[in-house]
Amino acid sequence: MPKMKTKSSAKKRFKLTGSGKIKRKHAFKSHILTKKSKKRKLRLTHDGLVHKSDRANILQQLTLK
Repeated sequence: MPKMKTKSSAKKRFKLTGSGKIKRKHAFKSHILTKKSKKRKLRLTHDGLVHKSDRANILQQLTLK
């Protein structure tokens, strides 16, 4: 049986933390930034964590399950 391949899109979007949580970037930070407030853009800059209900799906895409 061949090796399982990792989904390239998931590999580029998610990183695992030391405690096993999954880090992600916030959306809405790439363009049309003039109408967004400085506070909103600053909050979108920081990384977020994946919700626990989505965790199993992402781990499957990363073939870590």
